[in-house]
Parts: sequence; C-alpha cells; structure tokens
Amino acid sequence: MSEDPFVAHRSLLFTVAYEMLGSAADAEDVVQEAWLRWAALTDTERAEVREPRAYLVRIVARLSLNRLRTLARQREDYVGEWLPEPLLTSPDVAEDVELAENVSIAMLAVLETLLPTERAVFVLREVFDVPYDEIAEALGKSPAAVRQIAVRARKHVAARRPRMSVSRTEQEQVVERFLAALTTGDVPGLLEVLAPDVLVVGDGGGLAPTIPKPVRGAAKLAPVMARFAELAPGAKAFVVELNGGIAARIDPGGANDTAVSFVIEDGQIRQIFAIRNPHKLERLAEVAQLRR
Repeated sequence: MSEDPFVAHRSLLFTVAYEMLGSAADAEDVVQEAWLRWAALTDTERAEVREPRAYLVRIVARLSLNRLRTLARQREDYVGEWLPEPLLTSPDVAEDVELAENVSIAMLAVLETLLPTERAVFVLREVFDVPYDEIAEALGKSPAAVRQIAVRARKHVAARRPRMSVSRTEQEQVVERFLAALTTGDVPGLLEVLAPDVLVVGDGGGLAPTIPKPVRGAAKLAPVMARFAELAPGAKAFVVELNGGIAARIDPGGANDTAVSFVIEDGQIRQIFAIRNPHKLERLAEVAQLRR
C-alpha cells in the first residue's frame, strides 16, 4: 500500500507554511487545517487529484496567506521588535545551501517587510519554484498579476537579503570567538569579532528583557555585552544549528533563555538576532523537519 500523499509531503508543507509565516506554531496550525481538508475528500475526489504535491501546496499557500493577513495586523501591536521563531535543524538542511539561506532568521526577517501577497508569491516562486499559473490559482489572481508581484517582491528582497559568503567552518569559528569573548567580558575580543557597524535586534515580546529597538555599532555594543559575564555568572553559551545555520544558545542557568542567530561576512559578525520571547523558544528541544 502506497504512502498517503499528505504524509509523504508533510515536511514540505510545514516548510512552505513556516516560510510564509515565520512561526512554527502557526505553520503547524495551517498544516493541521490542510490535513482536515485532505482527509475530508472522498476516495473518488482524491483519485481525481493528478498532482497531490501541487494540490496540497496550493491548499497550504492559500491557508497561510489568510493567516498571514491576520498575523500582520496582530504584529502591529507586538511589544518591541518581532523576529521569527527559531528552529533547531539537522545537518541535511545546511547541506541544501539554498534552503538554508531561505529559512535563515535573517532572511525570514526580510520577508517580514513584504506585503502578505508579495511574501506568498516570493516564497512559492523563488523558494519552491511553483509555476506562475499554480500560484495564480492558489491566490485567486491572474498569472500576469502574479508575475508583476513576483518582480516587485524579488527586487525588494534582493535589496535587503543578507549574503553569507563564508564557509560553515569559518562561521562556527567566528561564533565560538564571539561566545568566548562574551562569557569572559573581553571587550577587545568583542571589538575584534564584531563588524564596526554591527546591528543587534532583540525580541522579548514583552515577556523577557531585551533591547527595545535595534542598536548599531560595535563601539557602543561591546562594552554593554562585556557585562554579560558579570550579570550572568555561570551562564552557559554554546554553538547550535538553527534554521540551517550556525547559531548560539545562551542559558543563564536552567532555562532556554536566548537563541542567537548571526549574519557573518569577512570573518566578522554584521548582524545579531537575539530571540528571548519564551513562547518562541519552546521547540528548541526537537529537530524540525524542513524540506523543499
């Protein structure tokens, strides 16, 4: 007996929804709703579906867009900066360089700046290579309109997307140097590993203390970061793999306190995303299944 198409493509469907929403919890809700719609089909109706993968992706895309419009309004009232929910990922995600780049926290943060329809079109076309006519059917628009939206979204993302041109080995070395300097209060070490114009963005969601708005500049940030060792003695900081890239976890003593994602260029850290909202850290004990 062949595997049910929904089960076979579930990881893909979750990845599509997560890319569109930036939230694993919301992505799971969308996938569950898609499953209910699939399960409600009769055997005859399922037999008429010639391409189950495309059919299911269209359902998830439509559901995700509806939810994204609702979330966009909710996020306007979010306390502080809103960052995507980080996911613990396996090495095979990192091996798919294009997938790793597209699910990175930095990239998902860029996608947050798109309008909901632009984001849906960009994700479906640029990330999952869905044909324009299928996107048009999923979103209730003409193929010509979808092409125009795709061009607009592509230009917007191209102007903002981060470029990680260094090897994973070098990324890991840079992050290890950063954590060593952070946990020992080494200001010169921090200044060496941080790019002069480094940008730090924190997300506490009003539930955990963090910087209220993005801060730029190593000279300003390094002395503040160096106080970490003094303020959190005995804290553990270690390298992990989040969203297909080298990242860090910082545990002040028994709790999953902070997930930190980086953008690294030329041996230095150019961007830091520190996620402290406890609701967004609940899934870090389990490896997420992301697929294209």
